[in-house]
Amino acid sequence: MLFACLSFIEGIVLVATPALIRDFSPQLGRATAMGYWTMGPVIGSLVVTVVTSSTLSFAGWQDELRYSGWAGLAVFVLALVGLRELSPRLRDQIMVSLRDRALVEARAKGLNPRTAAEGHWRQMLRLDVVGSATAVSLFLLLYFGAVGNFVVYFAATFGYTEQRTNGLANWYWAANAVALLAAGLVSDKLKVRKPFMVAGAVGSIAVTTLFALHATEQRTGYYTFAALFVAIGVFTGVTYAPWMASFTETVEKHNPAATATGLAVWGWIIRAVVAISTAFVPVVVTSATPLVEHGAQVKAASVQAAAALAVIDAHPRLFAELEAYPPTAVPPALAARAVREVGADDLATVRKAQPQLALLQRYGSQVKSAAAQGPEQWRTWWLVCVAGQVFFLPFIFVMAGRWSPRKAREEAVEHQRAVERELAALADEGD
Repeated sequence: MLFACLSFIEGIVLVATPALIRDFSPQLGRATAMGYWTMGPVIGSLVVTVVTSSTLSFAGWQDELRYSGWAGLAVFVLALVGLRELSPRLRDQIMVSLRDRALVEARAKGLNPRTAAEGHWRQMLRLDVVGSATAVSLFLLLYFGAVGNFVVYFAATFGYTEQRTNGLANWYWAANAVALLAAGLVSDKLKVRKPFMVAGAVGSIAVTTLFALHATEQRTGYYTFAALFVAIGVFTGVTYAPWMASFTETVEKHNPAATATGLAVWGWIIRAVVAISTAFVPVVVTSATPLVEHGAQVKAASVQAAAALAVIDAHPRLFAELEAYPPTAVPPALAARAVREVGADDLATVRKAQPQLALLQRYGSQVKSAAAQGPEQWRTWWLVCVAGQVFFLPFIFVMAGRWSPRKAREEAVEHQRAVERELAALADEGD
């Protein structure tokens, strides 16, 4: 119930904050602004992995949650004091360049105001809005996997500790944060979005495929994965900051007053995809459950019972006969034979390890089988993530925005002329 309440608040924040970013950013600076916004959760993930990789050696998970709570409270106070809102009438205008603000202010005062259309939800149920939101959600399947499954994957497949996996994830988050900002700046400079989305998506497909192919290679080194994560983080950032800008511009094309509604559609779809993909990971990666639930126990029991297992392996036939009887009902002749063949000390070692041996007998084969199947199953899931990235590509073509920087510049110049004509007309009306 507590987590559901937290998620309810997160859903509000997920829609409200990019809507605020849109309100205070003109279209020609939108990719940079959205890059900054997207850096929030990315840098948050980076901070989490840095903190956990640095503190888990002496702190427990309850401590990590407390750190999160205090951090969230501090950011809430900053937001409460520092965030500002536009007036509703001002928000409903399209700000294409900073010089539009004069025109927007004039319109907001009652001079030729743009009225907001009704039926926002109906207007947002279009292919370029719903389709592109679904496509980018599937494109981000690997991102969701990094947040939710990297620790399980690397612990189960490569034997990494939580600290080592979080340290590895730092490469991904740091590269992604830098790429988001850089891609936003360059996209705004060139005034195009779609070429960045195509280049980022194609690069992501190539590098994620390489990562999937390494999922079964036990010899893959730490820094090989780090290099792959840097490349994936860069290509994801190159794709996502321009996409966020293009998506808000696509929504504004239908109705600038419905920006928050369009972002709500995107937020609902992305959370639905997260929920469905999370439910499907155990279906595809069936090895994850036994490894998570019993892997650590079996590993510890194997270490603790190593001496007893060596004795049993040296006398397999004898111990197979002994297992047919409860410890208190072993026939005297068989017990005497065991003492002669094995020795009293070694028998005592085996008896002492009975709890560990019982656990190994119950879960050992299940965990061993899961460990053998796990890499192939994880590779299948990473290839599903690649398929999501491929699905994203065609929906780039239905979104708003130019392909050519030259055409985009010409359109910006024509828009500026229209603004100046509008301002002149408003000035004449004022006189």
